Amino acid sequence: MRIRVVFLQDVLPKHFAGDVREVSGGYARHYLIPNGLAAPALGSHLQRIEKIKVAAHGRRAQETQDMEELAKIVGGTTVTIKARAGEGGRLYGSVTNARIAEELSQALGREIDRRAIQMPEAIKALGSFEVPVRLYHNIVPEISVIVEAEGGMVAGVQAPAEEGEEVEATVDEEPVIQEETLDEPDAPEPSTA
Repeated sequence: MRIRVVFLQDVLPKHFAGDVREVSGGYARHYLIPNGLAAPALGSHLQRIEKIKVAAHGRRAQETQDMEELAKIVGGTTVTIKARAGEGGRLYGSVTNARIAEELSQALGREIDRRAIQMPEAIKALGSFEVPVRLYHNIVPEISVIVEAEGGMVAGVQAPAEEGEEVEATVDEEPVIQEETLDEPDAPEPSTA
């Protein structure tokens, strides 16, 4: 059964505040109405539609302006992430949108939701990647994500030293296993009595 509702707030991407639509009864009763996102399309609510539309339009315009300003800051930002890597530059694990959002939030000093980071799949190798960040409907700046190996290691090989910098050579040695010798009990000494 479908119910006709008036949207009191934007429910993106389909519905905007002030829209009158028919939606599924369960969706209306269990989600929209209890969360204050919509109300049944009755006479009193229908009279408020114009006020709702004007208020929503002003809110959307302000949010768009705020997100455009943030997009100028975010666009072109470079985020460097250190991760453990093995042979051939493959990562142990992966770099996810949550990790990128966390690093970007720290760099900007402003919280960025992990769902805003638009990646088809997690990053599983060392390198540089362009990642889109969906801030608002059509505001999608790109950031550069550089994934480096932890400890200056690149694909299992120590990174070359810069000029004037000394490199301490390390040799991987097999661990020496010392065998424990069991002392045999001493034979009793003959007594001289």
